Amino acid sequence: MTDNQTAPRPFSGLRVVDFSTLIAGPYGTRYLADLGAEVIKIETPEGDYLRTQAPLRDGHSTYFGQLNCGKKSVALNLKDPDTIAELKKLIATADVLVENFRPGVMARFGLDFETLAALNPRLIYCSVSGFGQGGLGAGRPAYAQTIHATSGLELVNLRYQDELTRPANSCLFYADVLSAVYAFSAINAALYHREKTGKGQFIDVSLLESTMNLMPYDVQEAQFPAPISRPVYKPVRSSDGFVILMPNTQRNFVQMVQAMGHPEWAEDERFCDVMARYNNYPALLAQLETWTMQHTSVECEEILTAASVPCARYRTIAEALEDPLFAERGAFQTVSDPAGEYLVTNLPFKMSQAETAAVPTVSEVGEYKLSDFL
Repeated sequence: MTDNQTAPRPFSGLRVVDFSTLIAGPYGTRYLADLGAEVIKIETPEGDYLRTQAPLRDGHSTYFGQLNCGKKSVALNLKDPDTIAELKKLIATADVLVENFRPGVMARFGLDFETLAALNPRLIYCSVSGFGQGGLGAGRPAYAQTIHATSGLELVNLRYQDELTRPANSCLFYADVLSAVYAFSAINAALYHREKTGKGQFIDVSLLESTMNLMPYDVQEAQFPAPISRPVYKPVRSSDGFVILMPNTQRNFVQMVQAMGHPEWAEDERFCDVMARYNNYPALLAQLETWTMQHTSVECEEILTAASVPCARYRTIAEALEDPLFAERGAFQTVSDPAGEYLVTNLPFKMSQAETAAVPTVSEVGEYKLSDFL
């Protein structure tokens, strides 16, 4: 293995002009910065809205920093024709442009793909939007939560709950993060394609389709309804919280009941094979809970993991952050802004010949000028 502290970053020398705001676009371009790209973040003089969002320390948002570390901020008025003319000079030197305005906005600025591709035929131009750049949904406003509702994601989740009478409150931005990952992936593919052809291209990423890709089983089951609903792995109570048990295979199930001291459960006709357990899943969970309730969550996890049974206790994020596994993996990077230091997640992969950790700085609004890059 190469010492990654001194290894090069794969996209060193790549220039990215980033017009995106909030989550979907900025997270994708942060991944490019992690891999060494020079990401020039174009902001209004007021800055990206997320700069104002908690958690805040001395007016500096760590939420913003998680999504934008490693970039270089340039504050511009995009309604000024002279500014647009200077921007076009910058984009003529760029490899990638990313934007997540509502469709049509970049064209009104004179920064649409056709115009810019004429200036820079090698430009890879990635647009991220709720419903895609054309067609019936293009003009619809979209945020992650509305996409979750539109895609069916929230009612899929509701279908598998025991007690909810309405869709769960929406607090995680699946659509945004998935779209960031798909934009990042598409840009990588387009860069490879450009190596072979010398040509840039336009990429159209939609939050709606990104979210649909999260649900392969449910997309198929909606077309071909199953006679019996699939079993859903549910939390079971421990003496001090909850754990989840995943005895997927017959071997796992036998290992689990032996570790619990109840090998006879494997002989019970209701649980003796996969199909029997499939048809009697609520009864099985009730039986398993008679054992888990006698143990703490930590004890359940330790006993069953030692028996090679997939099991996990439910932890808070704060508890998870203390897991030594993350330190061992180098899963977090310490970054800094004028208010101090904090941790952000790194890309969830390592490369033997390249550095992939987040760049440990967060640019202030307008810290750089266009002239710095021309």
